[in-house]
Amino acid sequence: MTRRKRIGVLTPSSNTALEPLTSAMVSSLPGVSAHFSRFTVTEISMRDQSLNQFDDSKILEAARLLADAHVDVICWSGTSASWLGFEKDRQLCARITEVTGIPATTSVLALNEILAAQGARTLGLVSPYVEDVQQRIIANYRGIGIDCVAEQHLGITVNFKFGEVEPDTLRGMLREAARQWPEAMTVMCTNLHAAQLVEELERELGIPIYDSVATVVWKALKTVGIDPRELKGWGRLFQEVA
Repeated sequence: MTRRKRIGVLTPSSNTALEPLTSAMVSSLPGVSAHFSRFTVTEISMRDQSLNQFDDSKILEAARLLADAHVDVICWSGTSASWLGFEKDRQLCARITEVTGIPATTSVLALNEILAAQGARTLGLVSPYVEDVQQRIIANYRGIGIDCVAEQHLGITVNFKFGEVEPDTLRGMLREAARQWPEAMTVMCTNLHAAQLVEELERELGIPIYDSVATVVWKALKTVGIDPRELKGWGRLFQEVA
């Protein structure tokens, strides 16, 4: 019998990138499907109005809806903990599992696990965010011993507009960040159409690139017992990180 594995994905309401990218990634894996539940996120900034979007009660309600689909894992495909603090995601995962009985993970926790597994201590950070959000991310990574030696950001606050950023803009940002030769680079936002560029740019730049849509898919596959190496064409992450 063909295995059935359902990956549940929590999605910012104004995000137009992560659903098609996640579905495209898992489409090559027989019996694996992605299922989505949204909650309101329209702005990324350090304003209270923006920070309050990530109240756990709203996220947990979306997680309960995913549980109705009997998913095998629930993933927060978002990067808010990169500026709110990594403990925020650890607490969220514990609460999701408490209320649904389903294991949970996030894009940021997966990225941190990957960086630790690879022993990366320098990072190139690419995001669409504004300066104060970007600096909070840099400080949080410094706190776990990872130095953002290169960073590129676009200064955008409207979440929907992240999904409108052109691929050539992302290519240019990654190339610029690579000039400092970080041990790894990350695209820190799940509403950028970057995951499909990773394999091309890794070949060009010679540096592993960990896209935040891809990191949570990697962890989800591991959680449901599927070898990430079965996923081809999406970069070194899936082939090299145990």
